[in-house]
Amino acid sequence: LSSYAPWCSACRQIELTWENFARESEHLGITIGKVDVTQEPGLSGRFFITTLPTIYHANDGVFRRYRGSRTLEDLQGYILERKWEAVEPVAGWKSPSSIMMHGMAGLFHLSEYIRQIHSYFTGTLGMHVWMSYAVFILVTLLIGLFLGL
Repeated sequence: LSSYAPWCSACRQIELTWENFARESEHLGITIGKVDVTQEPGLSGRFFITTLPTIYHANDGVFRRYRGSRTLEDLQGYILERKWEAVEPVAGWKSPSSIMMHGMAGLFHLSEYIRQIHSYFTGTLGMHVWMSYAVFILVTLLIGLFLGL
């Protein structure tokens, strides 16, 4: 699984290699995928994507982050020579299937909703950017007061 963003130059550099790797996937006995983190913020949070592109190998629910060379030969060798077995799996609490990472996915979704609301305020309603920020500050304070009660 490769995580990328359309604006990422490093992602564009490996795009052709990744497509060739995907064409070889049936021969390798694996499934290849890629995720646009700008369209899937929840997956970005679940996998805790901090750099782009990020490549993960998943086998039987165990996730390993691929940090090797990004040539087609090295990607194929990682699978064919089972080099992934020597890579330490992602720690249990950081695993994309853990409760902690489900929570992170929720936070990333929340940030996307907040961005959409901000865009609605400023774009559709014509509200000044600082006024939109003031609304968010007020809502945050009110939620804090309510939870404090």
